Amino acid sequence: MKHIRLIVLLISLMLYGCNMPAQPAAPTALPTVPVPTSTPLNLPATPTPPPAFTATTPPTATPLPTFTATTPPTSIPFCGHPAVLQLINSFKTALIQSDGVMLSQLVSPTHGMDVRAFRNGNVINYDPAHAQFVFVSTYQANWGNAPGSGNTVQGSFSNVVLPKLLLVFTQPYSLQCNQLQYGGATYTPSWPYPGTNFYSAYYAGTSANGNMDWYTWAIGIEFVGNTPYLFALVPFFWEP
Repeated sequence: MKHIRLIVLLISLMLYGCNMPAQPAAPTALPTVPVPTSTPLNLPATPTPPPAFTATTPPTATPLPTFTATTPPTSIPFCGHPAVLQLINSFKTALIQSDGVMLSQLVSPTHGMDVRAFRNGNVINYDPAHAQFVFVSTYQANWGNAPGSGNTVQGSFSNVVLPKLLLVFTQPYSLQCNQLQYGGATYTPSWPYPGTNFYSAYYAGTSANGNMDWYTWAIGIEFVGNTPYLFALVPFFWEP
């Protein structure tokens, strides 16, 4: 009887062992995916404008006496010189596009570029380094007294001078070499740098205003070596 119980017990153990659930296999580790690291962008540093410059006041009765412009080779006349006309076209493009880099390449490396808001106003001289930033600079220059009101005009190049340049160069205008074109005036316009070459860009104004809204920019140009550059911008317009 004991043997029978032992046999039954062994059979039960064998059946229990066959029905035991299999042990789960150990999980397989997922492959490690490298996490990309961010690389800082190699952005150019923001250019820093040169230090602020100061205005100089032109003589009241006589033209600026210290300026002496160079001239192109005698075998090549200034008027109609292809490089001079290209310089004016590039100047127009730089103004319309507010391209300071282009403008800086057009400014005389010898004398810089004298700029006036009024024919008898203060002269602000921009060297090529400063010319690069004239469209973004907020430097409040003193441009002198406005005709008629006599009020002192202060402001940036972009706020005071650029709109008047665009008034001419975004309208139909005419060019004249070494001669001032102008409309009705209460004064006699004259080029304040005698003995130097220039072009005048003349906008005739509108008939609705009796053409009294005419505007002229005289553009002084000198050759440095065989390359023409801007050295002066002088405006003329109707004054009360």
